[in-house]
Amino acid sequence: MNNDLPYQIALTLVPHIGDVHAKALINIYGNAQAVFKAKKKELDNLEGIGTVRAKSIKGFTDFTSSEEEIKFIEKYKITPLFITDENYPKRLLNCYDSPALLYYRGNADLNCSKIIAVVGTRNNSDYGKQVCEKFIEDLKSENVLVVSGLAFGIDTIAHKAALKNNLQTVAVLAHGLDRIYPQQNKGLAKQITAAGGLLTEFISNTNPDKQNFPRRNRIVAGLCDAVVVMESSKKGGSLITAELGNSYNKDVFAIPGRVNDGKSEGCNYLIKNNKAGLIDSANDFLDMMNWKPQPKPAVKKQRELFIELSADEKIVVNILQQQESIQIDELYFKSGLSSSAVATALLLLEMQNIVISLPGKVYKLA
Repeated sequence: MNNDLPYQIALTLVPHIGDVHAKALINIYGNAQAVFKAKKKELDNLEGIGTVRAKSIKGFTDFTSSEEEIKFIEKYKITPLFITDENYPKRLLNCYDSPALLYYRGNADLNCSKIIAVVGTRNNSDYGKQVCEKFIEDLKSENVLVVSGLAFGIDTIAHKAALKNNLQTVAVLAHGLDRIYPQQNKGLAKQITAAGGLLTEFISNTNPDKQNFPRRNRIVAGLCDAVVVMESSKKGGSLITAELGNSYNKDVFAIPGRVNDGKSEGCNYLIKNNKAGLIDSANDFLDMMNWKPQPKPAVKKQRELFIELSADEKIVVNILQQQESIQIDELYFKSGLSSSAVATALLLLEMQNIVISLPGKVYKLA
């Protein structure tokens, strides 16, 4: 365990300090311990912090909770993932409200090349079950990581289908890792831990309270490349996940259903309002994501860098010269540039016919 961990945990427990504030403070001070050691007057003057939050930080004394949580982490071999850690999910880093600290128990790579979130109603129909199982079965050769929320219904079906087809799966929880909700999925959670993992932002002794589930959903949406809604009512929690996916610039897809079926009302709504792409099979999905194996192109002569390119454009071109194509999240990570800088560079490069965009927010040299 690193020396900063007690302070990292404590930072998530300080009243009035949310994830956005915590990450802003880490950007300024570099680590959590330095935040607590900063002078109150200095914290007072920070934009977005102010007197109330500065007082909360300087008045925080409950480091006992941090020490107790570390004992729990060590006992159950849980991996804490702070935003500055190398193994923190890179896709989440691009979400403005991503958790400052995650707790992970498992062995799946949270930064693997293909991650999808499969979500839907807790009260699925036989149609929803069959479609979900077939969809995931048809992905078994694609080495995809399946993320869901361990809830009854589509979530449970997605996790089980992934396990059955030897795909890794991660369940994102709305409570601490000392319990499983719903309890009926305790056995399933054990299987998931062995063939994927359990992930949460909540410390132990946190109950699955109602307000925790939308927070859980933002992790599900932020962790993946694409959100797939299998079956949902118009007011379902999976609609929240889909909306979050759109806000995070993720690809969102939905399986259509009958117009008079309440369980498909949410999917039909997303498609009708251009908030999700219509797919009816894994083959559709793979086409839209550009995840199907591509034939090897003929070897091209190395293109010369254009001397009129800006510094940001040269960085993007250099990365694209090293591989055939790249997904936008990986380009953000490899470039070290802000998302707006990458977006501007890509737009200008496309206008010069140097770069072309492919489905699934994938880019390659023209």
